[in-house]
Amino acid sequence: MRKSEVNKMSRLAMLAALSILLMFLVRFPLIPAAPFLEYEPGDIPALIAAFLFGPAAGVLVTLAVSIIQAFTVSAGSGWIGAIMHFIATGTMVAVAGYIYKKIHTQKGAVIALIAASISMTLVMIPLNLIFTTKFMNVPMEAVKAMIVPIIIPFNLLKASINSTLTFLVYKPIGRVLRVELEPVKPVKSAMEETR
Repeated sequence: MRKSEVNKMSRLAMLAALSILLMFLVRFPLIPAAPFLEYEPGDIPALIAAFLFGPAAGVLVTLAVSIIQAFTVSAGSGWIGAIMHFIATGTMVAVAGYIYKKIHTQKGAVIALIAASISMTLVMIPLNLIFTTKFMNVPMEAVKAMIVPIIIPFNLLKASINSTLTFLVYKPIGRVLRVELEPVKPVKSAMEETR
C-alpha cells in the first residue's frame, strides 16, 4: 500500500474516532415533544471526509461509526439503530460528497449541504415507517402521526445544524488533515540552485 493511501486511511480513522467521541460528549433533545430524539454532531466528521476525499470515503467513515455506535452509544437500538444511522447519514454524506466533487467551490459546498440535508430528512420517513413499526413494535398509526410534527422537523433541524457546522469548520480542519497527504518536495541546497 502506498504511503498516500496509508495517510488517507489514517485520516479517515481519525475522523471516525472523532465522530464517535462527539456522539458520546454531545447529546441533547431538540424537540421537547420528543425527548427520545437526540441531536448529536457525529455526522460532521463524515461530511468532512466526504468533502476532503470524496463520497465513498464519507460512506466508509459512516459505516465504521455505525458499527461501533451499535455496540456503544446506541446499544439499546442495536443493529436497527446502526442500519438506520448508516442509511440516513450515508445518504447525507454521499449526496454532499458527490455534489461537492462536481462543484468544487464555496457555492457548491452550500448547494451540496442543502441537498444532503433534504435527502437525509426525506430518507428518514420510510426508515421510520419500516424500522420503527416492524422492529420496535410501535404502531404504524403512531409513527405516521409523528412524521410531520416530529420526525421531519427533527431530522431537518439536525441535518441543518450539522451542515452549518461542517461549512464553518471544513476549511481549517481540511488544511490540517491535508498537511501530510501532500507529497513533500525536496529542498534544494543553495549550491544546487546556482548550478
